[in-house]
Amino acid sequence: MNLNLTLFAQAVVFLAFIGFTIKFVWPPMLRAIEARQKNVADGLAAADQGRKSLESSAKVAADEIQAARTRAAEILGQAEKRASQMIETAKAAAKEESGREKAAAKAEIEQDVSRARETLREQVASLAVAGAEKILRREVNAQSHAELLQQLKKEL
Repeated sequence: MNLNLTLFAQAVVFLAFIGFTIKFVWPPMLRAIEARQKNVADGLAAADQGRKSLESSAKVAADEIQAARTRAAEILGQAEKRASQMIETAKAAAKEESGREKAAAKAEIEQDVSRARETLREQVASLAVAGAEKILRREVNAQSHAELLQQLKKEL
């Protein structure tokens, strides 16, 4: 019977061990397991949220980059347009200035020509008067008149 009593004692001790384990050991282990499961679930949820946030951020960044490229193209177009306007304005101003300088040069040339003509008239008049004076001082002779006219031609 020793075997039966030992078996019975072992069964009682085993049941006491099970009861002790269920009462004192099992609840902290379950709490630790549940905390770990919650921690893993929270981590997975955070990773999923982070992935969604990353996708959203990437989409927003792509949209911003596209908007920036569009704006840069607009600015470049405006700059090119402004540059061509500035070139056209400069060309028009240069043509205007060229016209003014050309008109001023023509006016100056005309003044120089008229001054030269006036000077030439004065010289011709003085030569004519001098020639007439010489002719009148000498006696009236066709040969001497012809010589004087030859000299006058040479002077002119």
